[in-house]
Amino acid sequence: MNIISVQNITKVYGENEGAVYALSNVSFSVDRGEFVAVVGASGSGKSTLLNLLGGLDTATQGNVLISNSNLSKMKKSELTVFRRRNIGFVFQNYSLLPILNAYDNIALPNTLDKGGNVNLNKINRVMKELGIWEKRKKYPEELSGGQQQRVALARALVMNPSLILADEPTGNLDSKNAMDVMLMLKTCCKSYQQTIVMVTHNEEMAQMCDRIICLSDGKVVKEE
Repeated sequence: MNIISVQNITKVYGENEGAVYALSNVSFSVDRGEFVAVVGASGSGKSTLLNLLGGLDTATQGNVLISNSNLSKMKKSELTVFRRRNIGFVFQNYSLLPILNAYDNIALPNTLDKGGNVNLNKINRVMKELGIWEKRKKYPEELSGGQQQRVALARALVMNPSLILADEPTGNLDSKNAMDVMLMLKTCCKSYQQTIVMVTHNEEMAQMCDRIICLSDGKVVKEE
């Protein structure tokens, strides 16, 4: 069953002579529970594609469907709620708030969405599974890169998103921590039945995924 359906999307920045085609007539689908890597040279359209899948940007043409919901047709207010409840984000730079400790960083999206009805049991369980429970009172500056990325992953998981979008999640990590994060992402696919789309420059990490989508000059040139 498809959780992602990308239908002939084109993304153009600028107009007339200054128009730049970041993506051109891209189509593909991703099944529920798949772990897909998106690879390509800088400027190939990887980040643009991830932004469209996450509803952070809108396509110039075409449709992006997540769980049969068409992001291209949603109002901004609808998109904000849908994104918070259905899509988890993991970034290369972790995007943790420095004024919050690890626990509060993880709880923040749940707090924003549920108010006082935060699922504390889920937060506790995820932190323990990712090996960061003992770091719950530490602030981001007190954590290593690998620990910060685990906090970011936990933050994405506690909302039970059907889709996780990861933008170079191992880019700032050494080889050991990078491998640990990849193994955790693969475990998430199986343990939580979540779908992951990951942008990466690392060929070794891409080969660990179920499928690889190769972009070049804004077009899908190969799937393997």
